[in-house]
Formats: sequence, C-alpha cells, structure tokens
Amino acid sequence: MEGEDLERAVGLLGPLEGRIMRLVWTGTIGEPSAAFTVRDMQALLPGLAYTTVMTTLRRLADKGLLVAEATVGRRAYSYRAAGGPGRFLAEASARETRAFVDRYGEAALAAFAVHLDSLTPAERRRLEELAKRQ
Repeated sequence: MEGEDLERAVGLLGPLEGRIMRLVWTGTIGEPSAAFTVRDMQALLPGLAYTTVMTTLRRLADKGLLVAEATVGRRAYSYRAAGGPGRFLAEASARETRAFVDRYGEAALAAFAVHLDSLTPAERRRLEELAKRQ
C-alpha cells in the first residue's frame, strides 16, 4: 500500500515536483523528516540550475508538501517533508471531492451513491475501516 500511495502521490505532481518529492519521501535525501537545503537537493538533480530547484522547493512548500524554515544568520532556507504520500493523497482527495460536489451538486452525490452500491463486501469493510480513521 505504501508504494501505491507513493506512485499515486508522485503522479499528481508535475514532473520535477514529482522527482523531488520521490527523493524526499523515499529517504534518498536523508530521513523523510530530515531537513535539507536547495544545494542538497541540487546535488541529486545534476544539470538543474540552483534557481530551478529553489523555485520548485518553494512551490512545494506553498502547496503544503514541504515545510520551509529560515536558517538563522543566512538567507538560505532548509526544507523538510510536511508529511508522507498518504497524507498528501488524503488532503488532495478531500479537496478534489469538495470541488467535485461543489461543481456537480446532487449529481455528484448520486454518482457516489451508485459507486457505493457496487462495492464488494471486502471493499465495504475496507471503506468502513478507513472512515473510522478519519
């Protein structure tokens, strides 16, 4: 399940954002919760300009995937993962579900109901387990 979450999460991001978050979430840059700098990340992405990596890390922080922290006495920032791929998927799916229902209203709710009716007993049990964790 963890690998599936990683692939799904990376697939929701742009190509460079996905490459960076894969490095962060898999621990390639260090422990997934460890802090790193633009230079640390740039070392793993040869051929990319410092400013390209810096801009992408800033955007990932703006999206809530990374936490940016100012380094005392320096203009540089350090970054760390705000959470894992599962957390990102949960937040993204909640946001997209709200947007879907806002856009389609009752038609969206009816579509969800039809889908729920087609679940197998095992899928229903899994859905109940997941709902309890929320």
